Amino acid sequence: MRLSGAGSFPLAARCLDPFRPTPPRTVFRARLLHPDSREAIDDCLVACFPAPHSYTGDDLVEISTHGGLVVPGAALAAFVAAGARPAEPGEFTRRAVLNGKMDLLQAEATADLIDAGSPAQRRRALQQLERGLSDRLAALRNEILELEALIAYDIDFPEEDEGPVSPERVRGAWSAVRGRVGDLLTTAPEGERLRDAGKSSLFNALLGTERAIVTEIPGTTRDAIEAHAVIEGFPFRIVDTAGLRDSDERIERLGIEVSRKYLGAADLVLFCEEQDDPSRAAFLAQTNAPVVLVRTKGDLTGEGVSVVTGKGLPELRRRLAEVAFGRLLALGDVEPVVTRARHRAALERALAELDAFWSARTGGVDAAATATHLRAAVLALDELIGAVTPEDVLDRVFAAFCVGK
Repeated sequence: MRLSGAGSFPLAARCLDPFRPTPPRTVFRARLLHPDSREAIDDCLVACFPAPHSYTGDDLVEISTHGGLVVPGAALAAFVAAGARPAEPGEFTRRAVLNGKMDLLQAEATADLIDAGSPAQRRRALQQLERGLSDRLAALRNEILELEALIAYDIDFPEEDEGPVSPERVRGAWSAVRGRVGDLLTTAPEGERLRDAGKSSLFNALLGTERAIVTEIPGTTRDAIEAHAVIEGFPFRIVDTAGLRDSDERIERLGIEVSRKYLGAADLVLFCEEQDDPSRAAFLAQTNAPVVLVRTKGDLTGEGVSVVTGKGLPELRRRLAEVAFGRLLALGDVEPVVTRARHRAALERALAELDAFWSARTGGVDAAATATHLRAAVLALDELIGAVTPEDVLDRVFAAFCVGK
């Protein structure tokens, strides 16, 4: 149980006997009492973290009680009776951001680390928590500010055609920072997929469990079946649907229509066939997603994937990871990656402002006017990091946090 904010220490002292805030960050044993009735609630362990050296940046007390339902509930009621209030979702981390203990990207990484369902998600969240993306954005911000400093000469000395800053130098600085912003943006599709993340027999084999009814009768699958899987360390949401074929059976036609909707939204499609299928071309024309062709029943034909013997499944798993997350595989765990739509939108704004700057500059617009685009690009990065963040953005970010964080 975590108690944080101004007055936390005297409030905790009303409920804990003894209460020893010094030495800080030292665990001690205390009895937890109701502040009014002095009824004993529990024996607990307590540690105090004086501001600013705490998670939130405020005075903070951490209390470890026995588990179950009754004891923690009574402990919470005791602190509320002493003058505390329950935290809002994500309020502890929100205070940490407002007090400068972490930036907004690190706060989001805290939630992503808690929610991680695959090794790749855990590694990416941990890298972001350790300022991987924050440091890259700070570097980009500095590059834009340096570009702004270069054109300041044009503003101060507009009558001089050639000064200490040549047009080629300005173009080089603009081109370099624009390229780096663009490179970071290219990681967004796979990064967002990473965070959000045969036919039926193959579906079950990839999952390692039985999730679909399989018979020898074509058209058995009538509805879409979804399941999450971790393949080569990456998260996948696999959807098994009815096959796309002509049918006079009404229910199967409904299933096929559902399949078409999933096909249109898929990031990756597995096309499974026992042998060359004449309908393949028509099928592939209905999707813009990458397609992995899978030859099934390899135990009978001697080639392809077999869910009976397991032949070809390891290779198929590797292929799926390469197609869905190839860029992230190439980057490894060193380079930062854009993992949220909020990140992507801010970087797109910064890129658009950089392009608008160059268009204005080459179009003969006054230097002071062109500089406003660079200032807007810096502001987009500031909002992304959280240096300048509207209240409604904070509300959206922390609404998804659990109360304990």
